[in-house]
Amino acid sequence: MEEEKVIAALKRGDQMAFKSLVEQYQVVVRNMCAGIIKDRHEAEDIAQEVFVEVYRSINNFREESRLSTWIYRIAVNKSLNHNRKKERHRWLKPVEDFFVGGRTAEDLDPGSHPSHHLENRQRSHYLHMAMDTLPENQRVAFVLNKYDDLSYKEISEVMGLSLSGVESLIHRAKVNLQKKLWDCFKKDCL
Repeated sequence: MEEEKVIAALKRGDQMAFKSLVEQYQVVVRNMCAGIIKDRHEAEDIAQEVFVEVYRSINNFREESRLSTWIYRIAVNKSLNHNRKKERHRWLKPVEDFFVGGRTAEDLDPGSHPSHHLENRQRSHYLHMAMDTLPENQRVAFVLNKYDDLSYKEISEVMGLSLSGVESLIHRAKVNLQKKLWDCFKKDCL
């Protein structure tokens, strides 16, 4: 269905259109939230909140961007607000390994050796610890690009930044991650 028709159906309150929208975007939204929040269960809750917000606010959607961009923007904002609230209240849980969709390559390859599985989990752990130290804008841009495969143009729309601003954020995120991981490698933590 064309995007204009989907939007019109959503604005009319068409339940089937909303169900179809949720089915189309739920995995992507959940993974994007998990990339920012780092807790799969909390990310699932936030993803549900995103769709509740989409349902409540669809009549406010001005169609100045694509529907998917608007949904991403809601997801990014809800995820960042969740993290800020969590920081304010200091209800921090230990950082858990984060795997997109909750599955690792080892889960998909039952023949992989347990030592490889452990090594990959450790690398993932150090990568996510390093990502957690990035400034918020760098982390969000990096996650949207590397985990959600959004183009720089799409990220600029979601984050409300210029294309060159997004390029700069992602470049700085890569440089910062490279430095942090190199320092870790030199200390033999990888």
